[in-house]
Amino acid sequence: MANNTTNIDSRYKRWRITIFGITWLAYVGLYFTRKAFPVAKIGILEDPSIEISKASMGLLDGAYGIAYCIGQFIWGMCGDRFGSRVVVMSGMFGSVVIAVAMGMSSTVILFGTLMFLQGFCQATGWAPLTKNVSQWFSRRERGRVYGFWATNYAIGGMLASAFAGYMALVFGNWRYAFFASAVVLGLIWLLFLLLQRNRPQDVGLPDIETYHGESKDTIATEDGPEDEPEGSWETIRKVFRNPMILRLGAIYFLLKPARYAILFWGPVIVYERLGSNIGESALISAVFEAAGPLGVIFAGYASDRWFRARRIPVIVINLLILSLILFSFSTVTAGGGVVSMVVILAAIGFFLFGPDALISSTAAVDFGTQKGAGSAAGFINGMGSTGQILGLSLPGLISELYGWDALFMGMGCFVALAALILLPKWNAVPQGSAGKAN
Repeated sequence: MANNTTNIDSRYKRWRITIFGITWLAYVGLYFTRKAFPVAKIGILEDPSIEISKASMGLLDGAYGIAYCIGQFIWGMCGDRFGSRVVVMSGMFGSVVIAVAMGMSSTVILFGTLMFLQGFCQATGWAPLTKNVSQWFSRRERGRVYGFWATNYAIGGMLASAFAGYMALVFGNWRYAFFASAVVLGLIWLLFLLLQRNRPQDVGLPDIETYHGESKDTIATEDGPEDEPEGSWETIRKVFRNPMILRLGAIYFLLKPARYAILFWGPVIVYERLGSNIGESALISAVFEAAGPLGVIFAGYASDRWFRARRIPVIVINLLILSLILFSFSTVTAGGGVVSMVVILAAIGFFLFGPDALISSTAAVDFGTQKGAGSAAGFINGMGSTGQILGLSLPGLISELYGWDALFMGMGCFVALAALILLPKWNAVPQGSAGKAN
């Protein structure tokens, strides 16, 4: 019996490391094809063979955002119904093909069509992968695990921006930002095919709650907690009726515009503010994402250790600080210095990515439970992606009419409002962990 227990422990440890690593890498890889267009914007704007304005680029980003938003709702439910593997692999493959096609494109209409399709493929990543991780890690360790795991989109964005900018600079053509990024994701797709599994039961291991001797959280609705089969339509319906899931979705709607405005327009903001070239602009803007992993890890650790697995206090504190930083963007960067730009982008990244990760992963799984993790993450991210459309499509227009300072003031107001809306739920916890969720 002892030998059997030791064997299970050994296999569980090996598989948990493998699943953590391959799901982390999969989302990093998706960022390579996602960030190719933001970096290539500078080269496209300077390409005499292509007639396009910043406002038009904003509309292209908006097409991406609409598809990404729709996809989040759909693929989150599909992750619960059919498992993460088939959803994520299909999305990654489609993203590779579309990135290659974008590198070969030269018309606004074709760019718009491909951006819409790219957004739909990119949406297959977050919710199903979040679901995948929840199957292998229990709630008591979730804050720290997701704290490290959710560094994927911060590190992925940073690496992808720098990589795409470097490839475009080395080859002297913006098209290689797309081509090289597609190659990277293609290689990661092969690794995912070989290494990923949906849940412990797929490799002959007990589920994570049984292995850790923990009780399972239940989904709270106005009618109270009920137990339904995983992936059932009834479970999905209850996720969408959970008051905390609805509130978190509203908060994420207000936070997401700030993140995506900087993700997709950061290189252009730096370029116009500092007069740097395409490679330098991409590298400097990547500081925003470079600081993100530290904020994500810190937020996850703080929620587990200092607030006893309560996520809301950490989210609120970070949002309040972030709003003040966004309000100060104009003052800090008024001199046009590289150092001030790096400092402000790093500060925004640290205090934005922490609450972003807690809302979209840890809290989504906590309140949606393992059974409804995909649907909960999909709904919350879908709501965030609705706000993301604003962060993608409006910066180009706002910068032309009012300047970048007005954009940052607006984002600061959104973030401050999000903090105030969430503040009354300071002590909220999932049903089944410490009583009924507030």
